[in-house]
Amino acid sequence: MGRIREGGRLDNVMIIGTIAAVCTTASFVPQVIKVYRTRHTKDLSLPMYVLFSLGVFIWMCYGFMTYSFPIILANGITFLLSIYVLIAKMRYK
Repeated sequence: MGRIREGGRLDNVMIIGTIAAVCTTASFVPQVIKVYRTRHTKDLSLPMYVLFSLGVFIWMCYGFMTYSFPIILANGITFLLSIYVLIAKMRYK
C-alpha cells in the first residue's frame, strides 16, 4: 500500500476506508458514554464484548501488517473503548 494508483484510485480507497472507520468507531461512543454515566452494564453481553474486543484487536494487528492507517487508528480507538466497557462490565456487576 502507499503507492498512488492510476487516476488517484488509492486516494478514493483511503477516503472510503477512513469514512467507514470514523462511522464504525463513532457508533461505539454512545454505549461507552452511557456505561460511564450510569455504571449500568447488566444488559450488556460479556461474551459479545470479549469477542468484539478480540475482533477489533485482530483488525488492528491486520492494519499494522498491511500498513493501513485508517484500520490501525479506528480499531485501536475502538479496542480501547471496548476494553473500557469490558472492565466496567466486570466491575459494576
